[in-house]
Amino acid sequence: MSSASSAVPTPRVVKTGQRGLSNPVSEFSALLHTIRDAGLLRRRKRFYITMFIVLVAALAGSFVGFALLQDSWFILIIAGVLGIIFTQFAFLAHEAAHRQVFESGKANEYSGRVLADFFVGISYSWWMNKHTRHHGNPNTRGKDPDIAPDFIIFQEEDAAQLKGIFAFITKRQGWFFFPALLLEGINLHQHAYRTVLGRKKVDKRALSIVLMTVRNLAYLSVVFYFLPLGMAFAFIGVQLAVFGLYMGSSFAPNHIGMRILPADSKVDFLRRQVLTSRNVSGGPFMNIFMGGLNFQVEHHLFPSMPRPHLRKASEIVREYCKARDIEYTENNLAQAHAIVLAYLNKVGLAAGSASFDCPSAMRYGR
Repeated sequence: MSSASSAVPTPRVVKTGQRGLSNPVSEFSALLHTIRDAGLLRRRKRFYITMFIVLVAALAGSFVGFALLQDSWFILIIAGVLGIIFTQFAFLAHEAAHRQVFESGKANEYSGRVLADFFVGISYSWWMNKHTRHHGNPNTRGKDPDIAPDFIIFQEEDAAQLKGIFAFITKRQGWFFFPALLLEGINLHQHAYRTVLGRKKVDKRALSIVLMTVRNLAYLSVVFYFLPLGMAFAFIGVQLAVFGLYMGSSFAPNHIGMRILPADSKVDFLRRQVLTSRNVSGGPFMNIFMGGLNFQVEHHLFPSMPRPHLRKASEIVREYCKARDIEYTENNLAQAHAIVLAYLNKVGLAAGSASFDCPSAMRYGR
């Protein structure tokens, strides 16, 4: 499945051969040794502590702004700022979950749980279960929960089974994608409570319930106590909309429109991670804006690599892939989102045609 489309800007793709090491395991091992010898797996606690302090200061500043603007509709600006701050806390939770912050696994887990459950109000346990399965089998049919059918459909054969209003929406899903992300914040919060209150086993269920409930009740109580009812609902709506849009638009470019592998594909780890992932160019600002998700290739190859090391690692990985003719994809943010939307509309064309058979489904990995 191509990462480019004639309807969108041509993506920057470095194409690379099977020259060099012939053993796939040795190929990744050699790359891993190079990365480790360069010191790129060493923790950068000072960076993460600084980021946390900056975000807490920004949160405190938002409280001051809330107090000053509570009699004005300009307070909705504060709601939007909170949506951005909560997303940045979510990025830190994601990095702690991948053990990028501390050497200790327990320290990473508890910091990630506090950041997700208490600061953001979403379930760390739900996120870990879903995200771990995604990392093990990115863009793999039947194994990656991120491409399972939902409001957005990522695979032609799933679109083909739809009928009626669902087929109508899916045919135009590229156009609905960003508006739908405005509701993603609500979706994440409802998934959180469905997980911790559900019947399936949940690690540290009681702690999660306490942290999430205290956070969400305190937040809602402050908003509805100090603001008029209509303004309070508008405040919550804007904050959730910005949070959902920011989260969704940060994760969307990572894999949508990249190669999708069949469930029984025989693809080695190096190629599985590189061929299904897309980097987003943009310099140091993009690394902060996307919480390191802009280096998706390197993040998938080395999940525990701290954010400050990803740029240097990308230079090494890009050259390594070039020497072995492994396709390495990188776009700027506008190109990446254009490709995402074009791909979703392309998938949507199959909606309602139950006999549809995707000719590219088995193109790679058998």
